[in-house]
Amino acid sequence: MLWKKSWEPEAVLGLISGVIMTFVAGNVAAGLLHHAGVAGFKEDGSVGTVLLATLSFHGSVLVFGALLLMRHQTGWREILGRTSWPRCLALALAVLCGVTVVAYLLKGFSEMAMAKLHWEVTDQTAVTLILNAKPWMRVYLAFFAVVLAPVGEEFFFRGLLFSAAKHYGWPKLGWLGVSLVFALFHVNAPTFLSLFVFALALTWLCEKTDGLLAPIIAHSLFNLGGVIMLALELKYHPNDL
Repeated sequence: MLWKKSWEPEAVLGLISGVIMTFVAGNVAAGLLHHAGVAGFKEDGSVGTVLLATLSFHGSVLVFGALLLMRHQTGWREILGRTSWPRCLALALAVLCGVTVVAYLLKGFSEMAMAKLHWEVTDQTAVTLILNAKPWMRVYLAFFAVVLAPVGEEFFFRGLLFSAAKHYGWPKLGWLGVSLVFALFHVNAPTFLSLFVFALALTWLCEKTDGLLAPIIAHSLFNLGGVIMLALELKYHPNDL
């Protein structure tokens, strides 16, 4: 179990509250600065907008998370787990082979259902940011998607929320509830079902290895696939995006 006996519940709750408050404040600030026409926030792909959108949650998770671990003398090695990285990589690849197919089928089904209901089908916020960003900023966003986002999200959703639910005797809430929150967090209807299934797969990896290394690897590779597909679209169909 990732939750350590030495971790103070108040400290963990404070971290979660701090991350949520920072995330909300970052989005509100970005909206206000955009409305005011401040340089760096005029467009979705502007530098300020991109940095606030990516770091208000993930950045705060990494900073507050590091402080939590330091306070409780817990190393990242303990959080990543004792399972060897080759085994974690093999498990992550095996899970991805199945879940990626299911995820894209569910995404396609969701888009067709939304089209029949005459609901607007929109891209994820991350995709929109990449499409609207300048070329050099896309490099940062690719790094963010493949490295920072998997580490930050796995630490928050699996390392804290899922681990806390199990620690207090609510394993079903940990599996289903946290996976639901993970899917909702990405705020995109077409990918909701696929992300929910993906979150369950990441939780299984976390349980199987008793650590975050395997789910981080799977999450990173999943995002890498999306970044590569988006890069190919930008290269071969730039006028269609």
